[in-house]
Amino acid sequence: MDRDARNRLLAATQAARTVLEQDYTEQLEGTFAIPPDGGIAVEPGDHLDAMQRQIRTQLVAAIHHAVAGGLSAKEAVMAWRREAAFTTLNRFAALKMLEARGLAQECLSRHEQSAGFKEFTGLAPGLAELPDHGYRLYLECLFDEIGREVQVLFDRRDPASLLWPRPPVLLRLLGILNDEKLAGVWQEDETIGWIYQYFNSDDDRQRARYDDRGRPKSPQNAYELAVRNQFFTPRYVVEFLIDNTLGRLWYEMTQGVTRLRQQCRSLVIGPDEAAISRPVKDPREIRLLDPACGSMHFGLYAFDVLLTIYEEAWEKDAGAELRTIYADDKAAFLRDVPRLILAHNIHGIDVDPRAAQIAALALWMRAQRAYHDLGVPRGERPPIKQTHVVVAEPMPGEADLAQEFAGRLEELLGELFTGLLQELKLAGVAGSLLRVEARLPELVRAVYGEHGELFQADDQIQWSKADARLLAALRDYAEQAEKGGYARRLFAQDAARGLGFIDVCQQRFDVVVMNPPFGESARDAKAYLAAAYPNAKNDLLAAFVERGLQWLHPGGMLGAITSRTGFFLSSYQKWREEQVLGVAEPLVFADLGYGVMDAAMVEAAAYCLKKRVSNH
Repeated sequence: MDRDARNRLLAATQAARTVLEQDYTEQLEGTFAIPPDGGIAVEPGDHLDAMQRQIRTQLVAAIHHAVAGGLSAKEAVMAWRREAAFTTLNRFAALKMLEARGLAQECLSRHEQSAGFKEFTGLAPGLAELPDHGYRLYLECLFDEIGREVQVLFDRRDPASLLWPRPPVLLRLLGILNDEKLAGVWQEDETIGWIYQYFNSDDDRQRARYDDRGRPKSPQNAYELAVRNQFFTPRYVVEFLIDNTLGRLWYEMTQGVTRLRQQCRSLVIGPDEAAISRPVKDPREIRLLDPACGSMHFGLYAFDVLLTIYEEAWEKDAGAELRTIYADDKAAFLRDVPRLILAHNIHGIDVDPRAAQIAALALWMRAQRAYHDLGVPRGERPPIKQTHVVVAEPMPGEADLAQEFAGRLEELLGELFTGLLQELKLAGVAGSLLRVEARLPELVRAVYGEHGELFQADDQIQWSKADARLLAALRDYAEQAEKGGYARRLFAQDAARGLGFIDVCQQRFDVVVMNPPFGESARDAKAYLAAAYPNAKNDLLAAFVERGLQWLHPGGMLGAITSRTGFFLSSYQKWREEQVLGVAEPLVFADLGYGVMDAAMVEAAAYCLKKRVSNH
């Protein structure tokens, strides 16, 4: 996407945010008596009908949930308003992208004259009697349909879904998105990622970086950490890093006999380089992680490379089990590859729940495009029920609900859950750098170690059992309908996300690629990071490289774009010697200089490292 198109998208994103946030602020205060300062009246006004009272109860529960997580009441109201505006914009942007790609019927482009809406009302003529002729119901039905596969964004039970734009605001939003000057952006895979970056204004970034007196400050929380480091990775850098990690991995597995030599234009193969022989893997076992995934730009291009890997694997030893599963029906296998890629290969972590929304949506839309290219009709596409994009965040902060939930569990499982609450306290500020998996065996043994040989024999098996039981208990807890049920659902949702983060942290990967945060860590994470990464405490970039290497299998590959400072300053010497040249060996290095990551004023470098099979 060229700069002019990005500037138009920036203006549209900021305009949409403004109208949505203003509308939701007016609805919160004017209808539901929830003022911007967070001073919420205990009882709702008499003017509310039964449905509005229920919505208000849920809004108040969502705000109290955020307060329990450490925000002030004012901050919690602001955060809800921001998340609701962001979610609304993302949903409508997703529909525009699906429309433009022929993956959904026309639904927004001509408002109530859109072909999809006309067909919908033709099936139910009574909708014409509704104030908006049923247009909201139609859009919510579309959200529900997509939400069966992309629940993280389209789940209408989410707190961000509690309000809907009022009719004049909805018209203004559609006017912004339907502007003909934006027509070209909806075909681009990266559009949703740019919306994610452009939603935050320059003022947001300044507040995240400087205090009230204009002095630089450390990030105070996960939101500030995300805003400070939200820089979109250029496509050519993404290709350079994926080509020389994932692409090179498959190149070595095939001894160079692969179409990726032509497809991966940035793959660096020396003219006299001897082919390295690497055992070939079933493609489902090739795992890639982006530990600071943002909008999943790396994952989108990795998807392209993986399509080729799967197709080539079918004909090789790596495809033996696949040929059995699909009864030697290559066409059936290829139709399922988009689902397989999301179910097995691509993993992402971010501290920002909004990034998880965007990443899951981007991957789902990329899979839909692959189905479309394969000629698979919408009704025949294998459903995509699973992606591996998780949020690094602490367990929920409501002590009373935590105690209530733990008390409902079998005693030892309750002890384990209470221990997990402590282990994940820093997840929101340490993110992927929190080595929770290193503490897990000790925690499991502390709870179960004296209670039988079964538990002592294999900590991992015991954790897997406990994990499944905790998730089942959380689902049951969330579904309770008695008073306080909505608060319980929010608690259970956050706790389940914490378990998902732990599960990803426990895995090992063949490829780690990233554009990680750089600079100072969040205030509350400083002591932990200094102890966990003593040679990388100068800058988050060094800690992320060390963490990425820990996640890799021996022989695995890491690709990163970061500030170049770690490779020149003497304060990083020990890190370079122990990590870049000790645990790993450099493969390629590109010194890129300024101006690579849009507004980031940093001299950048892109490089790939290979983890040594044995350290020297």
